Amino acid sequence: MLLDFFSDVLGWTYAISLGFFLYPQILWNWQRRSVRGLSIDFLTYSFVGFLCYSVFTLTFYLNNEIQEEYKRRHASENLVRFNDVIFALHGAVASLVLIIQTQVYRGSAQHLSTMAAFVTWLSILGGILVAASVHYGNGEWIHLIYYLSAVKLAFDTIQYLPQAWLNYKRKSTRALSCSLITLTLVGGLCSIAQLVLDAYIERDWSGIQGDAVKL
Repeated sequence: MLLDFFSDVLGWTYAISLGFFLYPQILWNWQRRSVRGLSIDFLTYSFVGFLCYSVFTLTFYLNNEIQEEYKRRHASENLVRFNDVIFALHGAVASLVLIIQTQVYRGSAQHLSTMAAFVTWLSILGGILVAASVHYGNGEWIHLIYYLSAVKLAFDTIQYLPQAWLNYKRKSTRALSCSLITLTLVGGLCSIAQLVLDAYIERDWSGIQGDAVKL
């Protein structure tokens, strides 16, 4: 019971930290009435990633078919928790608000890069192909969910690169809220800690592999 309590504490700490990590940025943009210096590529990767993670957590938490497919693969329950669902949905909404701000406040020189547009549309096309393969090939829908989790992981890996490059070119980090970085670090560490602790509680370390997108 004590370990379950600690898991809940870690889960909600990460959900709150990462769930609200975009709010300082939203407020900072509103105060400046500008998104100058903020990479639209970064925001796009973040938004698409959260959408993918929302579908992943919702299906793992609520969809009986996906849950059964997971159990057949791992012989155990998946480790997605309610706080994961709340975090994913909240992150998607907050990211959408930031995307809207870029349309309201952006300067004439700010736009989505060709590379970011290509990567985004390529991931969407990949999802359509996987869904078609599952539908017409009588496959398991969990393949599509794992594809979306792979997209989330890939976008998490690259999403800060455009912002880092923009900061370097401008020789400034003024456009980026420092609280965003702090909350991301705290939330990320708590997220990993909860996943590892849940795997220990369940005595099932394969659960980490099954929910690797949370790492």
